[in-house]
Amino acid sequence: MRALVTGASGFVGRHLVGHLEAEGDTVVGLDRNGPEAIDITDAAAVRRVMEGADPEVVFHLAALTFVPDSWEQRDAFRAVNVDGTRNVVDACARSGVRAVIVIGSAEQYGAVSDRDIPISESTTTNPISPYAESKVEAERAALGAHSERGVPVIAVRAFNHTGPGQPARFLVPALAERIVLAERDGRDELVVGNLEPVRDLSDVRDVVRAYRLLALHGQAGETYNVCSGRGVSVRAVVFGLLSMAHRELEVAVDPELVRPVDVPILVGDSSKIRYKTGWAPEIDLTRTLWEVLADTRARIA
Repeated sequence: MRALVTGASGFVGRHLVGHLEAEGDTVVGLDRNGPEAIDITDAAAVRRVMEGADPEVVFHLAALTFVPDSWEQRDAFRAVNVDGTRNVVDACARSGVRAVIVIGSAEQYGAVSDRDIPISESTTTNPISPYAESKVEAERAALGAHSERGVPVIAVRAFNHTGPGQPARFLVPALAERIVLAERDGRDELVVGNLEPVRDLSDVRDVVRAYRLLALHGQAGETYNVCSGRGVSVRAVVFGLLSMAHRELEVAVDPELVRPVDVPILVGDSSKIRYKTGWAPEIDLTRTLWEVLADTRARIA
């Protein structure tokens, strides 16, 4: 298939482009940087590129995603995540694509009660950060384009995912970087934030497989969780990485690393995507943590 990927040079975008090409697809990657530079807040530019690329499927990944930044950059998050999504979906309406995969986040669910775990697509969204609010609004706009104009939008709510190449602002690579620096510098302490949150954590390579399968088999107008269905605490991730460290490290909690607002548990129900596409995660967490740590050691070395 001919695919267009927004946010192609980002962490997930790079893995998705690689997966699509490995499957024999033709890919046009769009981002703010590089030969196909585009600002998705520029509606005319988005339409122009869409017309030139003539894709069959669009994967819309371009977004601002680092939750802590959203408190200070509300306007930027809304411009990119909401207005940018509208621009992409509007351009798709004009170009006649057969599927538009719009990537959202499990953060849209917010704080849920224990009785709602695992979280299904029918669970009410309750965003508690500006980032999550922007993703709820973006999904609403995209699905509105489907119901009002027939744009073949498939909405995704992706739960946490990690893997080699993820920026060190995010949990797993941040921990890996601190471990590798402690190994290099001979320090005996690993500084961490809140150890209690529980997350549904997948490998990014499994996640991008899910995106492609949804493009092939997903139902337009529907929303799909992409998740493992298993919860893991931050504490378990920390000690999993420590078990692979080259020196013994003591854990120290730094209050500065604790978010002022943090969802205690986000674990999803993946039965809908499994039934519709046959997808299931294949990469276990131990392998993912090992490869993130190895990637970090290679980068720092």
